[in-house]
Amino acid sequence: MDRRGFAKAAGLGTVGSVFAAPAIAQSSPTIRWRWVSSFPKSAHAWPMFEAFSRRVAEITDGKFEIQLFGPNEIVAPLQVLDAVQNGTVEAGWTATYFYIGKDPAFAFGSAIPFGLNTRQHQAWIMAGGGGELFNEFLDSHGVRYVGMGLTGAQMGGWYRKEIKSLEDLQGLKMRIPGFGGSIMSRLGVLPQVIAAGDTYAALERGIIDAVEYTTPVDDEQMGLYKVAKYYYYPGWWEGSVQVGHFINKQKWAELPDRYKTALEAVCVEQEQAILNGYDAKNPAALRRVIGHGAELRVFPKEVLQAAYKETLAFLDETAAGNANFKKLLDHYMKFRADSLLWHRVGEGSYDNFVQAEWSRVKR
Repeated sequence: MDRRGFAKAAGLGTVGSVFAAPAIAQSSPTIRWRWVSSFPKSAHAWPMFEAFSRRVAEITDGKFEIQLFGPNEIVAPLQVLDAVQNGTVEAGWTATYFYIGKDPAFAFGSAIPFGLNTRQHQAWIMAGGGGELFNEFLDSHGVRYVGMGLTGAQMGGWYRKEIKSLEDLQGLKMRIPGFGGSIMSRLGVLPQVIAAGDTYAALERGIIDAVEYTTPVDDEQMGLYKVAKYYYYPGWWEGSVQVGHFINKQKWAELPDRYKTALEAVCVEQEQAILNGYDAKNPAALRRVIGHGAELRVFPKEVLQAAYKETLAFLDETAAGNANFKKLLDHYMKFRADSLLWHRVGEGSYDNFVQAEWSRVKR
């Protein structure tokens, strides 16, 4: 097609060329945001956080610039939400369950004890209505949430002594955030909320007796095997964990639609990259920490059953006293029931058989 001829025939002449550049410029303003993090730059996922910033800039032709800041460079690691809410920064990368002190409903963005696994959580957030419901709750807190980071099932943590029974949990000082800490306290543990960057020193100095962190990749990077011998699983309080971005509500509203689209698309891209990295690197990291002397242990059945019982009671009690929590919990548990039924038939039956045969045949 003769594009010049088409323009003349349509009576446009050179009008299109006169107005095209200003129209594009108006829809693509230069925006610079400061983005803080609760997680140290040594974390497995930090390179994907850097990639997130680069990719958003690439997709927006360099117009949307995101400057990244680690913990304590602008705000303390556990003050990310406050900084976003009050406009100190435009956005922050954190775990929502760090802020259950403000409202227990914040936990649903990250993890619920004995809750959804990784695929189930992602399905609930992205396709099951969970994301919309969670952001509806966050609206009154002046922020929007966009997930970017799945770890898969986490480990049960590092302990200085063996956990052979419920008695061994009594008086144990443990770094464990979120509802996991709330349930552990009902079992006799003294939970501590300590930023990731301060965890190793607290364990080394004996300020705490145990540490729940993430998976072998990050645990090895932290060097936790050097100061605690026993490595327990499963991390029943975090069958999956999602971290993500709190974005100032007003700043989000001001953002051009194409920038919002770019940001959300890159979050999906990098979330998958983070999960892929954990799944690919955890096996070798687990072998290495065992090679360094760590002793792998499974929690006793009585501990797991007691934790499950206390979890259900705790969730019901919390819902009875908090309307926000109840609304999210009802939706979450309905999705969980349906998902568990399907996964028991599909994923679970397959996984159980393959694991059993692999253990028997060794190939």
